[in-house]
Amino acid sequence: MKQYPLHKPIIMLNMDSLMSMPLETDAQTGRAPALQFLMERGNYFSDMVTSFPTMSVTIDSSLLTGTYADQHKVPGLNWFDVSKKQFINYGTGFRETLRMGMRRSIHNMLYQLNNEHLSGEVTTIYEDLAHMGIPSASINSFVYRGNTPKKLQVPRLLSTLTRFEDGEWTSKTTPIFSLGVFSKLRPRGIPTQIAAGNYKYTAKELRYLMKKNKLPGFTFCIFQDMDARIHFKGPLDIKGITKIDKEIQKILNVYPSWEEALHQNIWIVIGDNGHSPTGSKYKKVMIDLRKILKKHRIARVERPVRRKDQLAITVNQRMAYIYVLDDQLPLSQVVQQLKKDQRIDVIAWKEEGMIHVESGKHENSLTYRSGGDYMDLYEQTWHLEGEQDLLDLHVTKDKKVTYGDYPDALARLRGVLHSHSGRFIVVNAKPGCEFKAQSTPFHLAGAAHGSLHRQESLVPLIIAGTEAKPAFARMVDLKDFILRLRK
Repeated sequence: MKQYPLHKPIIMLNMDSLMSMPLETDAQTGRAPALQFLMERGNYFSDMVTSFPTMSVTIDSSLLTGTYADQHKVPGLNWFDVSKKQFINYGTGFRETLRMGMRRSIHNMLYQLNNEHLSGEVTTIYEDLAHMGIPSASINSFVYRGNTPKKLQVPRLLSTLTRFEDGEWTSKTTPIFSLGVFSKLRPRGIPTQIAAGNYKYTAKELRYLMKKNKLPGFTFCIFQDMDARIHFKGPLDIKGITKIDKEIQKILNVYPSWEEALHQNIWIVIGDNGHSPTGSKYKKVMIDLRKILKKHRIARVERPVRRKDQLAITVNQRMAYIYVLDDQLPLSQVVQQLKKDQRIDVIAWKEEGMIHVESGKHENSLTYRSGGDYMDLYEQTWHLEGEQDLLDLHVTKDKKVTYGDYPDALARLRGVLHSHSGRFIVVNAKPGCEFKAQSTPFHLAGAAHGSLHRQESLVPLIIAGTEAKPAFARMVDLKDFILRLRK
């Protein structure tokens, strides 16, 4: 009988915007045989809780550090640095990126995200594995921080749009690292996009490691293609899953049999966020924050923040940050204006050690903080006062808390409110609606994400090749789970 190593290589495949219902439909109808195989041979969870906001950079930061944004300090795809009075954008859309400055946005995405914004107070799974003497690989992920200094090559065409005019920069990455033209594994590989590769490119890079017997202890791969498709086609679209499944079939076919692929490796497949379908009538579904707050002077992204500016707004599709820059302007005044719009279902801010929650749909309020007599299903304790329905909390007589429409809401909301400095308000749009401010992209008659709602917050998780399971079905629990598999 063939002997296999005690610690099998772990391969994590992140299918951007993979959702449980279309995955199950595609698998049950035979159009995703590879994913169906992994689901049937392993453990399948349809409701893993992702991070908040439900945007890729924050989610990947939570996945790789095992923490929410209060610790890893990456608040979203779009946020405002109060100390530097700068809008930080990692690439939300062409118009907004152009207005904000292409050079600054590219620099944020390709360098500062990992080397400055991702907190040094937390470690990534790559760094922890390195301390254990276990190498790792990152393929197609913009969040990649490891402890291996690597010179990344910047093409001449792009170097004029970055702060690296000499054509290279040094960043700390995984020992095995692939990110578009900046670093590739196959010498003759041609990325389909400058800063990333499509699903076929990602699969080829992974197969290259397998065929060359270079597969490390942990490999993280991202298939990014489905997100853009679902934004326009809607959340029930399954063609993207079928296409990526064909590439996963090729990956499994590297081995003598699919069963052998399971014997030799541990396979983890995840979605990073879901999508909420959006309506087709602009005035009904688009929440224009600039119009709601038109009484105040709002900073514009294309120019330096002025002393007289009272507010700054950053939108992450179905959630947004509203920064109150004017110390003389009470947060309560801004909250009252936001409450006039019933499409805003969660309005939250922190003040005097408490988190305050109100809504455009309810008159009452909820205040809470960590530590207290209430315990949720994740064994987190809370002090709660007020209207629990605001976050759809289900509380028993013995003070046990479970969640409804907003999974792990208390911890995830606390995470973003402590993710960076400044006086700011977090707003969440009800399903079907989306925020707008200045040049932010929107998705009429399609789908969007970013919010706290279960539609975007619950994603699938498949674990095959081991009977082990994470402590809880949450994105922040996967890092500890993977490290336990390696010990």
